[in-house]
Amino acid sequence: MLELKNVYKTFNPNTPSEKRALNGLNLTLEEGDFVTVIGGNGAGKSTMLNAIAGVWPIDSGSVLIDGQDVTKLPEHKRALYLGRVFQDPMNGTAADMEIEENLALALRRGQKRGLAWGIRSKEREEYKELLKTLDLGLETRLRAKVGLLSGGQRQALTLLMATLKKPKLLLLDEHTAALDPKTAAKVLELSDTIIEEHGLTALMVTHNMKDAISHGNRLIMMADGKIILDIKGEEKKKLTVDDLLHQFSVASGSEFANDRALLG
Repeated sequence: MLELKNVYKTFNPNTPSEKRALNGLNLTLEEGDFVTVIGGNGAGKSTMLNAIAGVWPIDSGSVLIDGQDVTKLPEHKRALYLGRVFQDPMNGTAADMEIEENLALALRRGQKRGLAWGIRSKEREEYKELLKTLDLGLETRLRAKVGLLSGGQRQALTLLMATLKKPKLLLLDEHTAALDPKTAAKVLELSDTIIEEHGLTALMVTHNMKDAISHGNRLIMMADGKIILDIKGEEKKKLTVDDLLHQFSVASGSEFANDRALLG
């Protein structure tokens, strides 16, 4: 479902602040894979997600989604293939629009627009049923402005919007990092449920080693813009945080450097 082939990306080339963020990155995801991604500070985790989403052009290499080469496609055209939830709950939704209007926009992603009633009564009932699955009481607040929601409610809504049309690939970019522990656990539970029910292929960047171990069927660790560990199956099920830290030290030749991950 996803292939990254020898991807390179350098920011500020030929300047004192030059930074090679992706360094010959190779990754293949099979359909239905739920892969968690962890790494130290500046390892290239979010840069990888931005390369997949087409936020900016890569220097070299290729990006394929479901067999389609999207390397040259701009971000708005890749949106047909992708769903994405960001770290900041303020991203991914339109704060000044109502909950039902945000859902309507997500439902119409990639479609041609015309002049007609924006949201019909049948569609509104479908939104209510969808929102009930979140168990956050949002089904009774369809006309509420999204900007009035809490961070957790907004992130759950963003997750629902990102998966409304069953994307080829779901990108979760530290989507619980800005939430309190209880709310983060709720959003992670919703993520697991939606990914499993829809059979989605997902890539989740996280700073929390325990979450990386306990979620998904595969774990990859990045350092210096490339993948240094790729753990799946029974090996992943038996992992502990100490095991992961040890394997990182052996593979990279250095200590793991991410305060949030170690504290988590």
